[in-house]
Amino acid sequence: MAYEYEVGDVVRLKKPHPCGNSEWEILRVGADFRLKCLGCGHQVMVARKLVEKNTKELKKKNA
Repeated sequence: MAYEYEVGDVVRLKKPHPCGNSEWEILRVGADFRLKCLGCGHQVMVARKLVEKNTKELKKKNA
């Protein structure tokens, strides 16, 4: 399934972060994504390909 990623959206990934949360806010979109963990606030840069592959659910910011 192809998702339309935008800054501000919340994405649920297959594997949880070590803090136990699996929801991330998208802060930057491009070849790499900057994601912020909604559990602990940790920010990471992840390749677009990995985010697309591991996305379970996408919640739009305006929905």
